[in-house]
Amino acid sequence: MLPHMTDEAVREVDCIKLGKRLPGLRRPPFPNAIGEQIFASVSQEAWDQWLQESVRLINTYRVDLATKEGTEFLVKQLRIWFGFEDGELAATAWTPPSETKEAATNQ
Repeated sequence: MLPHMTDEAVREVDCIKLGKRLPGLRRPPFPNAIGEQIFASVSQEAWDQWLQESVRLINTYRVDLATKEGTEFLVKQLRIWFGFEDGELAATAWTPPSETKEAATNQ
């Protein structure tokens, strides 16, 4: 058992992304300082949203996570997305379904 959690415990965090107290991750997502920072201040809900966003970034920019450059790009985007670092979030080609439907209807 990891020292961070017990089977029964639901750990809550003040989520930096969603701005409210929510259930946190069961364990740090990475075995380093950024993993601990995420564990301490990101909810499971926000982490799930990041996982969806990261797929969009990987697909839009054809990020190769096997390379140092690809990993650095995605970690930088993660830091910006969660508000750990200032910067401009890279745009993705994805548009939410409601916006896509409205745009098609207005043409």
